[in-house]
Amino acid sequence: MIKNKLKDKLKNGDTAIGTFVMCNSPEIVEIVGITGFDFVVLDTEHGPLSIESTQNLIRAAEVRGITPITRITESSETTVLRSLDVGAYGIQVPQVNDAHTASEIVKFSKYYPKGIRGIAMPRSGDYGNVDVSKYIENANDETIIIVHCENKQSLDNLDEIAKVPGIDVIFLGPYDMSQSLGIPGQVNHPYIQEAAQRVIKVCRQNGIAAGTFVGNGEEARKKAEQGFQYIIMGMDVTLFSNVCKYEISRAKSKEF
Repeated sequence: MIKNKLKDKLKNGDTAIGTFVMCNSPEIVEIVGITGFDFVVLDTEHGPLSIESTQNLIRAAEVRGITPITRITESSETTVLRSLDVGAYGIQVPQVNDAHTASEIVKFSKYYPKGIRGIAMPRSGDYGNVDVSKYIENANDETIIIVHCENKQSLDNLDEIAKVPGIDVIFLGPYDMSQSLGIPGQVNHPYIQEAAQRVIKVCRQNGIAAGTFVGNGEEARKKAEQGFQYIIMGMDVTLFSNVCKYEISRAKSKEF
């Protein structure tokens, strides 16, 4: 059974920093843990990862004491169920645009009496080597649910979404939000800053954490100072690309 350090950290009002992983590489997940990130988000929405591969990446996260979250492709009952059954400590769900969708996600993620998640003895239940009632109680308490606010419809319905019991984090997706607001890619535009302030305000009013995405450490620090607690900094491919560009520029700064 799990102990979700990320959920505890957010409840205590602390800031947690993670990153997206798109590559099917346990080594990358381990490095993310070793280097000091609080959590890793296994990205099945934009990357090629399957349920099978996320299960192995979750194992790698657990080895290094880092919280594994899966960003799922969509909010259907089967997708939610399978992602949690292979061992994810929580799910991050794109395009959650109204309270009904948020409520369904919670219902699919939790066992009775909080939801209707199907009972089996998968990896998350230690393959049956655990007391079922204790496992269900633990899963209901420790599973973290993050929903995306990434378009105008979601922003308009934010108050109702935040009031749904069981939602732990509302995550502002700045790039998709910029597209929805007619300013694609302009994530520093005043419209996005207004959206960020609204997400922070509504989350505070409802006792949940505000989350967002940034590209680097300096931006992460600024977002933390602004009031975001759940901050995803880059992704494996961009972090690696940045290091490669930096080091090759240093190597070629003078003629050989």
